[in-house]
Amino acid sequence: MATAVVHYAAAAVTDRGRKRSSNEDAFGFSVEHGVYVVCDGMGGAAAGEIASSLAVDEAMSRLTNRDLKVEPQLAAERAIYAANEVIFSRSQRNLSLNGMGTTLVGLLAEDRRVWVINVGDSRCYRLRASRLEQITLDHSLVEEQVRMGRMTPAEALRSSLRNVITRALGTQSRVTPDIFALESEPGDLFLLCSDGLTRELSDAHIQSLLGVDQSLDDLCARLVNAAKKAGGHDNITCLLVRAGT
Repeated sequence: MATAVVHYAAAAVTDRGRKRSSNEDAFGFSVEHGVYVVCDGMGGAAAGEIASSLAVDEAMSRLTNRDLKVEPQLAAERAIYAANEVIFSRSQRNLSLNGMGTTLVGLLAEDRRVWVINVGDSRCYRLRASRLEQITLDHSLVEEQVRMGRMTPAEALRSSLRNVITRALGTQSRVTPDIFALESEPGDLFLLCSDGLTRELSDAHIQSLLGVDQSLDDLCARLVNAAKKAGGHDNITCLLVRAGT
């Protein structure tokens, strides 16, 4: 029996939040090429903004122009390596940018096959049949302590080390991404987001906000507004990708 071809639709919103003077998040997507990326930059002055923009531009360029004979997972890895090299080289050439870096969470879709790419603590979730599931694993000190059983989730939420990430693009000459291979189904809704959303809203709250029949643009705005209402301490970016027939 033939399976239905999956088509995708997407929308995104980024907001500086209520406390930050600038927005160091960035995003890019191409439904035509099945490429979706969210980055959250870090560094002094405008360095974080530069790092996230460089990462989005490089990843989008590499993946939208990729050789289709190359396996998507390998293409994704190469895009990450290239983005890391661009940021690291720029920071080495300009002392004012030294130490800048960025998280990256991305999604690459080819019909039902989906690859989720992650470096840092920006996240990818999938909502399927009204159930929200976190796909990525945070590369953060407290989350790694939780996974090892050395800290409870409640302790992680209160920890003063919550901002410490253990992997980022551009801070070292080499970086290794996590890549998760999935199969999508019509009706699946993928959320790529920076931690400005997940620091303010629990997974249960995000699930409830996504569980209404609204356009992707409206759902993005709904998430951002809820995060701002909860405090908006950081920049907030949400990118939604819906699978349909």
